[in-house]
Amino acid sequence: MRAAYLLNVLSSFAGLASSTILQNGQVRITDYPNTVLSASTAQFKTYPPNATELSYKGRWDSKYISWWSAPGLKFGFTGEQVAITFGPYTTDTTLIGYRIDGQDWQFTNVTTNATHLLVSPSTPGVNLTTPINPSTFELRVTNWGYGVQIASVHIGKGEKLIKIPDFGRTIEVIGDSLSAGQYSTFEGLSSYAYGLGAGLGDTEYHLTAYPGICLFDKRCYGNLRGMFYQWYHTSDTSGRAIDIWGDKPEVWDFSKQTAADIVVINLGTNDNNSANNVTTDGYVAQYTMLIEGIHAVYPKAQIVLIALWEGFGAVGNTYEQATLTSDVGYVPQIYSIYQYFNSKEYLQNPILYDPVKNATYASHKPSDPFVHYFNTTGILQHNDIGPQYHPTDVGHIKLASHLIQYIKLKFDWPLYATGPEVQHDTLYWNDQSSY
Repeated sequence: MRAAYLLNVLSSFAGLASSTILQNGQVRITDYPNTVLSASTAQFKTYPPNATELSYKGRWDSKYISWWSAPGLKFGFTGEQVAITFGPYTTDTTLIGYRIDGQDWQFTNVTTNATHLLVSPSTPGVNLTTPINPSTFELRVTNWGYGVQIASVHIGKGEKLIKIPDFGRTIEVIGDSLSAGQYSTFEGLSSYAYGLGAGLGDTEYHLTAYPGICLFDKRCYGNLRGMFYQWYHTSDTSGRAIDIWGDKPEVWDFSKQTAADIVVINLGTNDNNSANNVTTDGYVAQYTMLIEGIHAVYPKAQIVLIALWEGFGAVGNTYEQATLTSDVGYVPQIYSIYQYFNSKEYLQNPILYDPVKNATYASHKPSDPFVHYFNTTGILQHNDIGPQYHPTDVGHIKLASHLIQYIKLKFDWPLYATGPEVQHDTLYWNDQSSY
C-alpha cells in the first residue's frame, strides 16, 4: 500500500488531467516497482533474522516484527545483491524505504511470506567504477500502523554480511501522531521526528510514536493504553499488536540499544481533547512520573519537552494561532513540569518512578538540570498545518530544522549531515523558462 495521504496537488497545466501531480516539471511517480523474487531460482547465501551482523533500529520484538514509527534494519554487505524474506506477520503491501550508502531512498510495497530483491547490479550506487566494499544497506518502514517481520536476509553466494557499528550518539522521540508523521507524504519518513534524527547526521534515532495515543494511561482514540504504560513495552497500541500479543505485550529490553543521549517528548495533544476526558492534574502527575521513569532508564540523557501547538483560524483579514491558555494546549502545565525538574528542591532531592513496582524512590543527585523546554511559538504558520490539523511536509521540515538548531546550540552537538537525502521527494525546482 502506498504511503497514505499523498499530497493532493492538482495541476492546471494544459493537456494534463486534473488529477496529475506535477513536480519539477515531471509527473510524480507513485507506482513503485514490484521487487518480489522467486526464491527458487535465486542463488543466495542466507542469514537468519537473529544474525549478529544485523542491526535493528527502533523497536522490534522477539519475533523480529517491527513496531512504532520508522523502525529500521541496517547492515553492511559485500557483493551486488541483497534480498529479504518477509514473514507471516508482515502487513501485506506495507511500503518500505530502502537504500545503500548515501543514495536516495527507493520504495517498494512488500508482500507477506515473500522474498524481495532490493539490491541488484542495476541499483543506483552499486555498479561504481570504484566499488564501495562493503556497502551499507538500510531499510525503514514508512507507515506507523503497519509492520514487517524479517524472516531472513540473503546476499550473493560467496559474499558476507558485516556488522555496522552504531553512531556515537543517540536520540529518541516519544510522541503521538504529530511525531509519527500521520498525514504527511511518507508518514514516518516525512515526520519532523525522523527529520531531526536523520538531519543531525551520524546519529542513531528511535521514534516511539503512535497516532491517537494519550500520555495519560487510558483508552484514547482506540488506543487501549497511554504512553505512560506503553513506553515500557516493545509493541505499540495498534490493532495488529493486540492480534499478535493480546493484552500481554512484551516488556521492552532497553539494553538492546545504546542508551539515548537526548529524549524529545511531544505528548498531550490527545489528552487535551474533551473526547478523552483526561484531567489536567492527572496529565501533569503522569507526565512527571514518565520523565522520572525515563531518567531511571537513561540516567545521563537530556530530556526536551516540546510545547504543544494548536491550529490557526481566520481572524479579521489574517490568521492567528489559537490562544494557548490553561484550557488549550497544556502549555502552562508543560512549562510548570519543566520548572519543577529545574527547581532547587527537586535537584537536591530527586526521585525516580519505578513502573514495575508502581513506586517512587530517591535517585542519585544529577550534577546539572536535565529537563529542558522547547518553545514552538512562531515556528509554524497556518499554511504549515494541513486540513487534518497535522503539519504538512514543509511544517515537519521547519520543526525539524528548529529542533536541530536548538540541540546544536543547547547541547553543543555538531551537525554531521553531509549530503545524503533526508526527506524524499522534497527537491523542488523550476528550470523551465516558459510556463
